[in-house]
Amino acid sequence: MSLRDEAALLKLCGRDGRGARRGMVLLDSRGKQLSSEELAQFLRERQERNPGPLVFAIGPADGFSEATREQADFVLSLGKMTLAHELARAAVLEQLYRAFTILKGHPYHLGH
Repeated sequence: MSLRDEAALLKLCGRDGRGARRGMVLLDSRGKQLSSEELAQFLRERQERNPGPLVFAIGPADGFSEATREQADFVLSLGKMTLAHELARAAVLEQLYRAFTILKGHPYHLGH
């Protein structure tokens, strides 16, 4: 899903004071870098604390505003390189798939 701006993201995640509050993970180069195993652990802990929906949002070219980053549950970085949105989306999807296979003990992730 593509949103027009940060205000639409905040509204979707219930950060505008209306609607159901959803978890919000922002992808921004200023965020924290995690290994695949650490991402899996983050997802496990998040599910245990709050099993509701979790939104992963890819930031604009210049990143999210400080105000939006402050409202996020977590700010994640895929690295210091700038990636096209389509490539970042594919990388996030693959890492989420990998994280869930780690949690299920599936052999997809070889731990390297």
